[in-house]
Amino acid sequence: MDIFNYDFMIRAFLAGFAISIIAPLIGTYLVVRRYALMADTLAHVSLLGIAIGFFINVYPLFLALIISLFSALIIEKIRSSKKVPGDALLAIFISGSLALTIILFHLMGGVGMNLFAFLFGSIATVSLQDVYLIFPLSFFVLIFLSFFREDLFLSSLDPDIAKTKKINVSFVNYILVALTAICVSLAIKIIGALLAGALIVIPVMTALNFKKGFYETRNIALAFSFFSVMAGLFLSYYLNLPSGGTIVAVLLLFFSFSFLK
Repeated sequence: MDIFNYDFMIRAFLAGFAISIIAPLIGTYLVVRRYALMADTLAHVSLLGIAIGFFINVYPLFLALIISLFSALIIEKIRSSKKVPGDALLAIFISGSLALTIILFHLMGGVGMNLFAFLFGSIATVSLQDVYLIFPLSFFVLIFLSFFREDLFLSSLDPDIAKTKKINVSFVNYILVALTAICVSLAIKIIGALLAGALIVIPVMTALNFKKGFYETRNIALAFSFFSVMAGLFLSYYLNLPSGGTIVAVLLLFFSFSFLK
């Protein structure tokens, strides 16, 4: 257990613990709404925030959070207007954010391994500053998820039923995409921008194979997410592998086994 003799591993486990809790809770609502691609879109958008942070020499994770949050609200505003098909809108934001990211990194002459860490996650790069940002915001997300639990549930299950109960479905949708933006931004250091969406979606898809009720499915997804992140961090350390890829590989292993139950 020499793994816990290193401060960077303790920080990685603390950050991983927080993210593994909030990701499947948000993912449950996204998957039920058939809006899972939103998580992947915002993860790519957050990479643009990272690039801007490097470009103007500001804390990258903070810029990723701001850009991702702002983009989430814009996406939901355009989607609700129904002027652009939802899937096409997400594709535009993915390709557009990646295009701008490539341009910014080219102008900076590249950032080497720093870019690799943000793309695929790296336990060695999780700083104390990251932990100080991740924990309070994760707690903030949990509070909102708890406070709007019934509204989110009914809005995801059937928006028409939610409206008959005088729930402001539009406002609840904005809350959900904003929380998704926060989650994917916080997950970047552990799992990487290109894989952050997987932590939100795959545990939920795994839990759905058990054919339980909504809240039972959410709890099963939470368990898979937690154990996958913890196992992935251990394997990443001892096998010297990128943390993001290792965590997602464990998630996929659980997903495969869920068909054999």
